[in-house]
Amino acid sequence: MKQHLMAIVACLLMFLVSPVAFAEIKIGFVDVQLAILSTEQAKVIQAQINEEFKPEQDKIRQIQSEAAALIENLQKNAEVMSDAEKRKLSLQIEDKDNALTYEGQRLERQVTERQQELFAGVQGKLQKVIEDLVISDDYDVILPRQTALYTSDILDITRKVTEKLNELDKPGQTTE
Repeated sequence: MKQHLMAIVACLLMFLVSPVAFAEIKIGFVDVQLAILSTEQAKVIQAQINEEFKPEQDKIRQIQSEAAALIENLQKNAEVMSDAEKRKLSLQIEDKDNALTYEGQRLERQVTERQQELFAGVQGKLQKVIEDLVISDDYDVILPRQTALYTSDILDITRKVTEKLNELDKPGQTTE
């Protein structure tokens, strides 16, 4: 919310500035989530998350496979099955579908929580990187890309932010 308010204030200030001064303002947009998820650290953590939740992913694949087998059985043998057998098989398919939904949502929630841990750990580094870019590249305004209805790729500095975050994670770098 604070970022959105700052973005609106920045945009209002830009409209109030004369066209000559506006031409001198250097603006950058950054997709914060993409910048963080593209870092080497994020890739390592994502691999760890995938490994950590592999049993849950395997369980979901197993449920999908069982459901597919039940559906195939129903389709192949529907003509020779009694109504009771069809209902029983349909209930089994429904149970598999419910289990799949439950397990999928549970896994998604767990993965999201772990990814939020990643974002929380990078927030300070991200702020430092943005401050460094403001100084080194002489930006007047850096806004979240999501706040813009349109932005040219020339103004997108997401890749620069990712590169700077990677540099901070290299051994021997300080995060003052």
